[in-house]
Amino acid sequence: KSLVLVDEIGRGTSTFDGLALAYAIARHLLERNRSYTLFATHYFELTRLAEEFKQLANVHLAAVEHQHSIVFLHSVNEGAASQSYGLQVAALAGVPNSVIRSAKKQLVKLEQNSAAQNPQGDLFAAAPETPEPEEHPLLLALRDLQPDEMSPKEALERIYQLKKLM
Repeated sequence: KSLVLVDEIGRGTSTFDGLALAYAIARHLLERNRSYTLFATHYFELTRLAEEFKQLANVHLAAVEHQHSIVFLHSVNEGAASQSYGLQVAALAGVPNSVIRSAKKQLVKLEQNSAAQNPQGDLFAAAPETPEPEEHPLLLALRDLQPDEMSPKEALERIYQLKKLM
């Protein structure tokens, strides 16, 4: 018996291309190859294959949110993950706060659009999060400011820009 390791198949493709590719590969490995396989994916839809293939087991790495950040618990739990932590992981990787905030807004729009296109909601799905209230543009700009990386002239120019936001 062989061991096959698959990590994020379909990454770098369109959402549906990647999902279709990952689905077809997973089915091929289950039906034809029949090797031991560790298949890491962000396509939650693939977890449904466990309903059809009894030899398939869904597991996930445990994590919790703490103060708007993610904490990995370094344990493997049975079943599919209950939610995605993509934005929290991006923040840990150093993606700027302004980008994370923009992504949160876009995520809400995408989820609302998806719900509108699929009015038959999932009975077991978690309730959508209430969007956080908009912060004042001055606070947003100040939070992203990195004064240690600015020259005195850049700092003075930035102060004048920030003053216009008041």
